[in-house]
Amino acid sequence: MPQANQRILWADDEIDMLRPHILYLRGKGYEVEAVANGEDAVKTAEQKPFDIVLLDEMMPGMGGLATLEAIKERHPNLPVILITKSEEENLMNLALGRQIADYLTKPVNPSQIHLAIKKVFESESLQRSQRTRDYVAEFNRVLSLRHGAMGWQDWAELFQRVVDWDLEFRQIQEESLRQSHQDQKVQLNREFAKFIEDNYADWVQLPFGQRPPLSVDVAPHWVVPHLESGRRVALVVIDCMRLDQWSILEPLLRPYFDIKTDLYLSILPTATPYSRNAIFAGLFPDQIAAKYPNWWLENAPKEESRNKYEKELIEKLLESRGISTAGHRYLKIFTAQESNNLRKRINTLGEATFLSMVFNFVDMLAHGRSESELLQELAPDEEALRGVLQSWFQHSALLEVLRVLSRQDTVVVVTTDHGLVQVKRSSEVLGNRDTSTSIRYKYGDNLGCNEREALHIKKPERYRLPGDGLIKNYIVAKENFYFVYPTNFHQYERHFRNSFQHGGISMEEMILPVATLYPRSR
Repeated sequence: MPQANQRILWADDEIDMLRPHILYLRGKGYEVEAVANGEDAVKTAEQKPFDIVLLDEMMPGMGGLATLEAIKERHPNLPVILITKSEEENLMNLALGRQIADYLTKPVNPSQIHLAIKKVFESESLQRSQRTRDYVAEFNRVLSLRHGAMGWQDWAELFQRVVDWDLEFRQIQEESLRQSHQDQKVQLNREFAKFIEDNYADWVQLPFGQRPPLSVDVAPHWVVPHLESGRRVALVVIDCMRLDQWSILEPLLRPYFDIKTDLYLSILPTATPYSRNAIFAGLFPDQIAAKYPNWWLENAPKEESRNKYEKELIEKLLESRGISTAGHRYLKIFTAQESNNLRKRINTLGEATFLSMVFNFVDMLAHGRSESELLQELAPDEEALRGVLQSWFQHSALLEVLRVLSRQDTVVVVTTDHGLVQVKRSSEVLGNRDTSTSIRYKYGDNLGCNEREALHIKKPERYRLPGDGLIKNYIVAKENFYFVYPTNFHQYERHFRNSFQHGGISMEEMILPVATLYPRSR
C-alpha cells in the first residue's frame, strides 16, 4: 500500500475518459487530482504539493513537453511519468533528456499506471533493501576471509570492496548500516596494522615481485617501460589522494582515456618527504640519503621544502635506465597563481617528451581544514571531502591538462604518494625538544609511545629509513590514532580530533591507486 497522503497530479485533455483509471488509483489509496491541460497542471503544481505527475504528451495549447519543462523548472525533483500515443525515438530522447521518471505509450490500462507509479515510489526503498542484503552478505564474506591467512593481494581486494561500499553508501540513508560499515572499517584497520607490523620490515629487504609493489616501484614499473618503448609519457602525482577519491575522479576521465587502475602500498611513514621522494627516485629513503645526501632534507623546517629535488631524482632514475632526460619537463602546482599560469601555458606542454607533475590541492585542503572553521564545515567527513575534491577537479587546470594530453597521444600515469585518515583517538607520546612535529609519525633520539597504538621503529635500517649514525627512533601511529604530548594534552586533543592526517598505518593511507591512462584519440 502507498504511504498515507501520496498525491498524484494527472494532466490529460481526455481526462473524462480516464475516470475508471482515477477511481482505480484512489481505490489503491492514492489521492488523485485531475486537470485537462498543461496550463492548469503548472498552476496546480504551484498551489499544492504533489508526489508524482502523470502527463499526457499530446495536449492542445501547452503541450506535454512544454508542461514538463515548466514543472521541472519549478520542481526539479518532482517525478513525472509521460504518457503518449507516439513511439517516435526522437520524442523519447527529448523526454528522457528532461529527466522523466518513466515513459508509457497509450493505450494504458489502470494496472499499467499503478505499476509505473509503484515503481517510482518504491524503487528507492527496494534498492535500499537490496543494498542492505548485499552488504550483510558481503560482511559475512569478509568475516570468513579474516579467519584465514590474508596476503597483500587479499588486503588490496578487500580494501577495494570497502571503497566500493563507501561510494555505495552515498545512496543509502540507513544510519545503522552506515555505522556498521564504519565499525567494520575500524576493525579492519586494526587487523591491517598488525599485518603491516608483522611483514613490512621483511618486504623492504626483498626485490620487486617477491613483495607487494611499493612507492619505489611506481616509476620503474609503471612509467619507465612506456618511455623505453618510445611513448610520450606524463606522470601526475596528486598529493594525498586516497583510493575512494580516485574512484570518483576516474569516471570524469573515461571520455578521454581507457583506464587501468592498479594498487600499490605506500612506504612508511606515509608522508610526502618519504613516499613522494621514493616515487621520484625509485629508491628507499635510506638509499636516497646515502646516494644523494644533499637532496635528502628530512629535517627541513617546512614540509614542502623536503621535496625540492624531485626533478633531479627522477632524472637520475631515467639516466640509470639509459633514457634521455633532455625532453623532461617538471611542474609543481601549489597555488592558484601557479594553476592559472599552467592554464596559460597548457598548449606548450606538447614540447616535452616526458612530463612529471605534482598537484598539491588535496594535501593543502587537509592541512588547511585543521585551521579553518569554514573548511571544517565544508568537509566534516570523508564523504564531504570527496565532494570537495570532485568539485575542484571538474574546474581544475589538471583536468584541462589531461584533456590536452589525451589529444597528444600521451600515456598518463596518475598516482598519489599517500592517503589520509580522519583521526579519532589520541595517543600519548614522549619526546625531547628535538623530536619532529608531525601528528601521525615522529622521529628523534628519545621517544616513548604506547606500542599497541603505534609502531615503534628502533632500528631504522630494517625499515629502509636513514638512521643518521645516531640513536634514532621513529614512531608511526596505527589505525586512527594521533600523537599528543602529555603537556597541553586536552588543548591539542581538541584541536586535532576529527582532522585529516597522514603519516601512519591505515588502509586509507597505505593502499593507493596507480592508474595508467591510454588516450582514446589514438
